[in-house]
Amino acid sequence: MLSLNLRVLIAASAILSSFFGLAGVTLDQNYRSSVEQALEEQLLGSVYALIAAAGLDENGRLTMPLSVPDQRFSNPDSGLYAQVTSNNKNWLWRSESMQGIELPFERGLSRTERLGKKMIQPSGRELYLLSYGVVWSDVADPQLAYTFSIAQDMAGLNARIAGFRRSLWGSLGGVALLLLAVQGAILRWGLSPLKKATDELAAIEAGRQVRLQGGYPPELKGLTGNINTLLSQQQEHLDRYRRTLGDLAHSLKTPLAVLQSAAENKGELSLLPQVVQDQVERMNQITGYQLQRAATSGWTALTAPVKVREIVCKVIAGLNKVYADKKVDATFDVDASVEFHGDEGDLLEIVGNLVDNAYKWCNRRVQVAALSRPGPKEDQWDILLRVDDDGVGVAPEMVQYVMQRGRRADNDIAGHGIGLSIVRDIVQVYGGTLEITGSELGGTAVNIWLPMRSAETEKR
Repeated sequence: MLSLNLRVLIAASAILSSFFGLAGVTLDQNYRSSVEQALEEQLLGSVYALIAAAGLDENGRLTMPLSVPDQRFSNPDSGLYAQVTSNNKNWLWRSESMQGIELPFERGLSRTERLGKKMIQPSGRELYLLSYGVVWSDVADPQLAYTFSIAQDMAGLNARIAGFRRSLWGSLGGVALLLLAVQGAILRWGLSPLKKATDELAAIEAGRQVRLQGGYPPELKGLTGNINTLLSQQQEHLDRYRRTLGDLAHSLKTPLAVLQSAAENKGELSLLPQVVQDQVERMNQITGYQLQRAATSGWTALTAPVKVREIVCKVIAGLNKVYADKKVDATFDVDASVEFHGDEGDLLEIVGNLVDNAYKWCNRRVQVAALSRPGPKEDQWDILLRVDDDGVGVAPEMVQYVMQRGRRADNDIAGHGIGLSIVRDIVQVYGGTLEITGSELGGTAVNIWLPMRSAETEKR
């Protein structure tokens, strides 16, 4: 694929070539037209000189002097020719330069009528012919009506036109090449930030730097900012995976030590199955929790927003099947315009855990609401998510307890006790907050606040 620099240069070359081509053709035609017009005026002046030199004899017939004003009329084949004819074709005069030459001059022109034309002789020589009508009296008498004609070789004129054409196209070609060189320099300078970004990305790939560090023009700041955000997120995800693997290894040490101790204690072999079951369940909880923490994406650059209403509908539809025997009356109030700018799996995890808890602990009713509101920053809209149930609720002194990993408000209710801790960790990754309060329905209300990116950032 062609580079941007080469593409613009090709486009600029095509435009410049078209412009200078049209300009050259126009100037050439205008110059030729003006030169031919000047030649015609010059020939008309020669006609006037012939008219001035002409006279009438005593019989009223036109006479021409032996020596005409321009010496070229007296030199054979000089390139300047003259002819005078009466309109009744009874009288003809030719200059000495026309000896042995026949030219198709116009005849029978009326007073002041002027006709000019070009012709090419069989020898290839081009001539310009001009004829002018003259009446020697105010009376319309064919005997006194004449046509004065002048012809001139256009070799000199064509040489001048050819010289002008060479000079014109040479100048235009030189200017076009100069403009292309300047355009190329401007393009190299204008596109240098892209070259710089390419070099920095290559340095990032080679491990010599971790971010795009150079200053970039406003048109590229959105792109470079998003790339830096993406790089930061990838680094954060990598660090989180590493921390999670370390935490997972550390957390599994205790259950493994308990299993080893139980296996080595020969006197309590009857308790071994129960110990294994308890520790395996605990390791499952630890593994699920740590993997969920590692999978939490947080803000993700260059992703499409997620419709919160669709996620809520999906979760409620699924839980209605799971808790079909409980016949929960679940309602939701989520505007279709509420959007979550993050990973869909994270939002699904938040809504799924909160609504699942509400279904577990409610008596009959569950309410889900989500809305957008202006955030603390200009042009920023945040998401408020609220899940209510009409269950027994959570005492204020138990709030911190139930948010701890593996803690449950009632051990008789099935579950691992890590749902709220997972939600809390995800919310913290997004920079939000989680709050547990009493609900107007009589049970528990869980409030989630998630700050969204500003509208200005989205447009960028």
